[in-house]
Amino acid sequence: MHTEKRNWVKIALSYRGSVIPEILPRATFCGVFGLVIHLLHTKGFPVSLPALDSLIPNIVMGLLLVFRTNTAYDRFWEGRKAWGSIVNSVRNLARSMLIAITEKDPEDFEQKTATLRLLAAFAVSMKLHLRHEPLNTQIEALLSPSQYVQLQKMNHPPLEIAFWIGDYLQKQQELGNLDRYQLTAMQKLLNYLVDALGVCERIQKTPMPLAYSIHLKQLLLIYCLSLPFQMVSAVGWLTGPTVALISFTVFGIEEIGIQIEDPFGLDANDLPLDNICQNLHRNIEDLITLEPSRRKYLKDPLGSYQT
Repeated sequence: MHTEKRNWVKIALSYRGSVIPEILPRATFCGVFGLVIHLLHTKGFPVSLPALDSLIPNIVMGLLLVFRTNTAYDRFWEGRKAWGSIVNSVRNLARSMLIAITEKDPEDFEQKTATLRLLAAFAVSMKLHLRHEPLNTQIEALLSPSQYVQLQKMNHPPLEIAFWIGDYLQKQQELGNLDRYQLTAMQKLLNYLVDALGVCERIQKTPMPLAYSIHLKQLLLIYCLSLPFQMVSAVGWLTGPTVALISFTVFGIEEIGIQIEDPFGLDANDLPLDNICQNLHRNIEDLITLEPSRRKYLKDPLGSYQT
């Protein structure tokens, strides 16, 4: 927020990340159409039709655009809350696993470390799943070779990783390294991860109704193309620029709604999922380096274990 206040003018004039590339052709077309109407008016053609001012009342158009934008932002914000829940659940689950699960031998430490990295792999695989991208080197670094090969065969990698984590927790309880109350609490956190995944899938797979999108676009086009007829007698040669400016405004509001209604992609206005996943990975690696009081085996710089 403070950065936005300091760079207000820079942000206002920013091209990258704005919707200008998408709406400029439409606004230009409406402006040129306005100039054509002005030329016809100067030639004596009866193109001045002020009565069109009531064709689509401004309040109706405003309400439609506000509803469109608010609906899209609700989806954007719900997606951000889902990813916030993932961050919190991963951190809490990793912390609980480090503290609660006892280590009786060096192999326990290796299994715990590998499962902690699965938490980061869950977030990365979820990001790739929502973007419909294949598994990449980022997630390969968080898995064992056999897990990576197996995951490539799965239709839903995040769900498979959640299964691996849950299976590990269940085995630790059976081995006596975790009591049933701790297991229940950890399984609850794992359920939060799967629930957040479901929220994001629901957002992505529930687009705006097609009929609504079509009707709004039709109204926008009628509204913008009717503007020159309303104002040509009053503003003269300024008809084209004025129509272009108004069209730029209304098309921009609609385009913003389009861009943020599915916030999991790679556009400048989408959620920064790459940064979120990188931060989670760093958090996990930092936690792994800690030394809980119940840890019996620690790895020395040479790779061997010492008590």
